[in-house]
Amino acid sequence: MALLWLGPALLALLWLGSCCLRHCRRCPRTLLAAGPAWPDDVRALLVTAHPDDEAMFFAPTLLGLGRLQARLWLLCGSSGNYYNQGEIRKKELEESCAVLGIPSSNVAVIDHRALPDNPAAEWDMQLLSSFVLKHVETNNINLVVTFDAGGVSGHANHISLYVALRHLHSEGKLPEGCQVLILESVNLLRKYISVLDVPISCLLSRDVLFILTKEESEQAKRAMRCHRSQLLWFRHIYMVFSRYMVINSLRLL
Repeated sequence: MALLWLGPALLALLWLGSCCLRHCRRCPRTLLAAGPAWPDDVRALLVTAHPDDEAMFFAPTLLGLGRLQARLWLLCGSSGNYYNQGEIRKKELEESCAVLGIPSSNVAVIDHRALPDNPAAEWDMQLLSSFVLKHVETNNINLVVTFDAGGVSGHANHISLYVALRHLHSEGKLPEGCQVLILESVNLLRKYISVLDVPISCLLSRDVLFILTKEESEQAKRAMRCHRSQLLWFRHIYMVFSRYMVINSLRLL
């Protein structure tokens, strides 16, 4: 009996999603920021763990901040050298960032031996915090964006970034006025229903919601394709079905 409701439910979600997307195309800013008061000069730092995180998970945030005329920086914790491709992946990272509006001069990779690309490695909080804080202070950053406690995929390196930012925030070490946004991890079903998650994301509480237009979604995919060394078959499927290629819901620490 439950299966009889599945088709209509999916159709309803699709209809709601298409309505939200049409509204977003007419007036994209209405779905951009539901919470914080943005400063006139947004200087945003995205903190990621690996080359391709910026495109796989944060493209809606970067392109959405671009709509707000924000200046963008990226700090990546590792070169993604798990399969000895670190140098290749750093070049791919710069190409992807250029597509997403981050100049190469604003892209930095820590690549410290104590911060290895390893799904089982928890990075040292104090060491990572020191790198992030230095980058924030050097570039007068007033908005930091990173993963939440779930790390979207549960990757230990992703979660380590959240732990470091939570530490800096809770200890009051960030400069006055510097806000921290963390990317919401969703369940497996929501993660892979693409635009069908638009009405769900709109209805659920959040501080900030970024939804890409069709043109911006293609831009996000171009950024993903810059990571040629990582484009295995399942990444192509990810680009089609992942809601993170279209939607980012974030909350303030």
